Amino acid sequence: MNPARRTTTAASTVVVLATAGTLLTALPASAATTCTSPVFKRQFFANTSFSGTPKKTDCDDAIDQTWSGAPVSGLPKDNFGVRYTVTRDFGSGGPFALSASGLDGIRVYVDGVRKIDLWKNTSTTVSKTVNLTIPSGKHSLRVDYVNWTGSARVKFGYTPRTSATVDKVKPLAPTGASASYDNATRKTKLTWAKNKEMDLAGYRVYRRLKGSGSWTKVVTTLASSYTDATPSTGDTYYYEVRAHDKAGNESTGSTDRPITTVDRTAPTVPSGVTAADGQPGIVVTWNAVPGATAYLVNRRWDDDGGDNPVVQVAKVTVTSWLDSTAKEGLRYSYWITAVDDTGNKSAKSAAARIERGDFAPSAPTGLTTATQAGIGVTLAWKPATTPITQDLSRFRIYRNGRKIGEVRSTQTSFTDTGVLQGTAYNYTVTAVDLQQNESTPSAPVQGTAPATGLAPAAVTGLSGVMNGTEIELLWDRSREEEVEYYDIYQGELVNGAWQYERRGRVYQSQPDEPRLLFTRDTYSGDGQTVRWAVTAVDSYGNSRFTSGEDFSYVTVTEPESTE
Repeated sequence: MNPARRTTTAASTVVVLATAGTLLTALPASAATTCTSPVFKRQFFANTSFSGTPKKTDCDDAIDQTWSGAPVSGLPKDNFGVRYTVTRDFGSGGPFALSASGLDGIRVYVDGVRKIDLWKNTSTTVSKTVNLTIPSGKHSLRVDYVNWTGSARVKFGYTPRTSATVDKVKPLAPTGASASYDNATRKTKLTWAKNKEMDLAGYRVYRRLKGSGSWTKVVTTLASSYTDATPSTGDTYYYEVRAHDKAGNESTGSTDRPITTVDRTAPTVPSGVTAADGQPGIVVTWNAVPGATAYLVNRRWDDDGGDNPVVQVAKVTVTSWLDSTAKEGLRYSYWITAVDDTGNKSAKSAAARIERGDFAPSAPTGLTTATQAGIGVTLAWKPATTPITQDLSRFRIYRNGRKIGEVRSTQTSFTDTGVLQGTAYNYTVTAVDLQQNESTPSAPVQGTAPATGLAPAAVTGLSGVMNGTEIELLWDRSREEEVEYYDIYQGELVNGAWQYERRGRVYQSQPDEPRLLFTRDTYSGDGQTVRWAVTAVDSYGNSRFTSGEDFSYVTVTEPESTE
């Protein structure tokens, strides 16, 4: 069974009553559910007519479910219905393909008009795809699914048809276009609202000189903004944005936005550029330039004789800069460009070249632990900010000085599930780079495993009979992967309290063995009533017996001796 992928409905309290072996469940009405388009609202009905109040309402971002029984509590396994609804903006519309398949009945509606009808009780999957044109703007989709008998399966999707021979509909023109010119950088920043087209391929930004009727395409992008290095001629330029779809159709242009550029004399070229390696990085210095208000630091990775591009990595107002992003063991070149208060830039300086050394990472900081009920101990930390190691590969987690796991450098948390209930541990974390240089450990932090809830579930199907003076116990094999064996205890009633003593152990060695057996001669003939308990034990020693939680047992009366 596939549950909903996301839901905005708050979970309601479930009241459970046990009466004469019957389980009664009372479910309060759910709060109203709101699903953000294009996510579907999903409603479960205990009938095939979609009548009455839904048993459950949630959100589902894709209609693709299979159920072998009742999909949710309160529904029968047969003769139930599921309704999916969504209203979304289709932009300029155009040709779309609607595809549906399922076991039993499925109907698809667009704006209340039925487009697909596969409404019959079937033991094999039925499917249908319909091609249609959807007008521009907002439209509603509704998918009704019913399961009369047997397994249930429903799948639905809608996609634009993007073949150039089929799709002749232009996208809507981008709206909200704006342009702002920065005198310091001599660049124009353009922004516009995201287009609602489902088959959008991207945007094209065009520029033309005032008085000219010829547009120049400056970029094609998927983003809804772009910064253009406008020619610094002191002239006025106009910008517009056009959307284009996967079929090659291009929209009309957005509202034209004008900007006026500046034209100034550039500062002189900076001199005396040097680079020195160390921790926490490479320090680049240069001589001050008269009239300069800022400096641009340009860098290139010299791995293959200078074929890599020069990239601007910083803008500063002083005459030195710390490059903490340079990767260890690589060779770099640095150039400095001077910038005046109107944004005019000098030519690049002469290059300073240096090779970065290899340094061990710094220890992570801010290590914390939290007890996760029924799970274990969760750790969280932060990578060291100084010095920054760009070739950081992973973090190693240690419990009581012993490594218990590793995570990638993009992950800063770890949950230790291999713990014994109620036990305290000392944790540290180290950072490791690509050359396997390992940092010193972080400051140690203590974490305590949950007192209960880590033990495997109580065994099921436990039965016990006396065969003469021999007890025979039989129970179901646990389906939990971490269960290694079962401990068997004999309990006697002493002064009104049951006292237990372990009498044996059975290992879970045969994965295809559904039931497990334990036999033992009790060598008793006094006819006393005793308990025999069986508890599952995981690889970390957790069991319901040692944690004081409820466990399974049977009560038998041993036979009296006839001698």
